[in-house]
Amino acid sequence: MDFQLSLESEGVGSAYPDQPLATASDATLGEVLQLLRAQRTGALLICDDSTLVGIITERDALRFMAEGTDLSTPARDLMSAPPTTIRSDATVGAAIEQMSSGGYRHLPIIDAKGQPTGVLAVRGIVHYLVDHFPEAVYNLPPDPKNAQSEREGA
Repeated sequence: MDFQLSLESEGVGSAYPDQPLATASDATLGEVLQLLRAQRTGALLICDDSTLVGIITERDALRFMAEGTDLSTPARDLMSAPPTTIRSDATVGAAIEQMSSGGYRHLPIIDAKGQPTGVLAVRGIVHYLVDHFPEAVYNLPPDPKNAQSEREGA
């Protein structure tokens, strides 16, 4: 099937990555939340001197709010560090495997120098799969265990 070949040959750049949104590690939680909301994104990269040092995601933000974390807390105290990343020359298949095994919804993409070039999100992966493999996606039953035994319609 064409499915395996494309996943193992196409780069992560073809899976609709988001532009990296970044702030410094001394930004406060309040500033981080404002950026996430204003940019309508699910992940904020934490960079010092253009070097990726951490990540704060929408899941993290919800947890901080539920815990009542002080909005003046610096991002360096809250970020996931070091963040799991993927190289810009990696394949879509490698990204899916890494995101699936780690339970990540956002994966920073870095270049050979370790500089962030994008953020791969589950939304981009799904968009990629639907665009490139519509027959496989659109023909799936809602629940694979409950496939219809007979064709519907005329």
